[in-house]
Amino acid sequence: MSAKEPHRAVLPAVMLSLATVVSAVASLNTALPSLARDLRATQTELAWIIDAYALVFAALLLLGGAVGDRYGRRRVLAAGLLIFGAGSAAAAFASDPAWLVAMRGVLGVGAALVMPATLSTITSTFPAHQRARAVGAWAGVAGASAIFGLLVSGSLLEVWSWEAVFWMNVVLAAVALAATLAVVPESAEPDAPRLDIAGALITVAGLGVGVYSIIEAPMEGWTSARTLGGFALAIVLLAAFVRWELRRPNPLLDPRLFRIPAFSAATLSITVQFFAFFGFVFIVLQYLQIVQGNGPLLAAASLLPMAATLMPSARVLAPRLAARLGHRRVVVTGLILVSAAMATLSFLDADSSYWLLLTALIPLGAGMGLAMTPATAAITDALPPAKQGVGSAVNDLARELGGALGIAVLGSVLQSAYRADLDLPGVPARVAEQAESSPAVAAHLGPRIAEQAHDAFSTGIGTAFALSAITVAGTAVLVAVMLRGRPAPAPAEPRAADKSISV
Repeated sequence: MSAKEPHRAVLPAVMLSLATVVSAVASLNTALPSLARDLRATQTELAWIIDAYALVFAALLLLGGAVGDRYGRRRVLAAGLLIFGAGSAAAAFASDPAWLVAMRGVLGVGAALVMPATLSTITSTFPAHQRARAVGAWAGVAGASAIFGLLVSGSLLEVWSWEAVFWMNVVLAAVALAATLAVVPESAEPDAPRLDIAGALITVAGLGVGVYSIIEAPMEGWTSARTLGGFALAIVLLAAFVRWELRRPNPLLDPRLFRIPAFSAATLSITVQFFAFFGFVFIVLQYLQIVQGNGPLLAAASLLPMAATLMPSARVLAPRLAARLGHRRVVVTGLILVSAAMATLSFLDADSSYWLLLTALIPLGAGMGLAMTPATAAITDALPPAKQGVGSAVNDLARELGGALGIAVLGSVLQSAYRADLDLPGVPARVAEQAESSPAVAAHLGPRIAEQAHDAFSTGIGTAFALSAITVAGTAVLVAVMLRGRPAPAPAEPRAADKSISV
């Protein structure tokens, strides 16, 4: 067997593992209306079902990379796929929203082990002259898998129920596991530092409390003592994480890196891009199915123009423009296009034609492509060669954390506006309560209630997307200011710290 043949076998195996966990971030969005009907899930519970995966995924991502480095990437990749597959099988038997939320969290644990191990396997297995192309393939799969997940799950839901989405996960995980055990070699860092378990637990607690407070705010009240107390506790916990990491010789993530303007600006940009993107997917797939009456596959396929502009913008246009104009101008332009798309989406209502959505999808895809590639490059360019693993980890963390926050924040704003605008005079209290819980449930409570729910849901869409547009526009201004000066030199760190993260 030639030297090249093992590498050719390894790449498809790790690509399949990556696609399995990344596609699951978005795939269940197509099933939200059927989940609401079958499990009687409220809009808040739907947000938890989607966000439990993204939140746990993001919170454990740094630790997952460190575990793979210390105990072996092949071993951890296989363990992650086993956890992901077992959690998916258990989720398929869910009979209530609470169990489904818990199992989605289990899937997040598996994904946090899988994703960093895939890239670390590539960088440790492929020789230098093949590594760039392999990493490029990894990035392409990471970007395209969300659309793949939407289309496949939409196709399954045309024939079967929402359980089929989880059985798809089981099949993908089983095939990926078999390929991993067959062709992926073991690799590890024998002198990797001790795991920062305490730092990881503080991160999980801080992000968990914050997201919980956001998602539950529509029910508890945004200014209630419980909500405000949750926000305060989240801030305290995240501040404790920063203090803890500053004192450790081998931190999961050194907060001093954010003193570098290019690094912090690019990280902020990616976080907000995926805040807008995953919040958009969460909302618009419900709009297309509940309000417009589209089937799951048609709803997923309706988003393809976004992918058609995102891929060439990210792979071709953005690198060329960044080489000529610099990262700052291209990232800011991309963010402005995303903001304009969000502003356009805020005008969607029950009577909107597909043309209005298409008018937003094209700049959204182009803007994401323009902003994402140079922002990722800015993160890695801001760090010395010894810290490239840290840059990759932060890039992945920004994506997943931004997505989790987008679903939580925009979903909660949508729910608050929906409940406030839904007016059902003369409707029995029990029926009104059911209608307030979810527009998908309201759609089956009679034509009059369904019409009122559609109008209230459209009001919620306008409020959520307007907030998203303002957030992205504000980020564009901040990024433009932060990237005006020269980036500061990277702070010195012990070499061992670099080995604690390798994703």
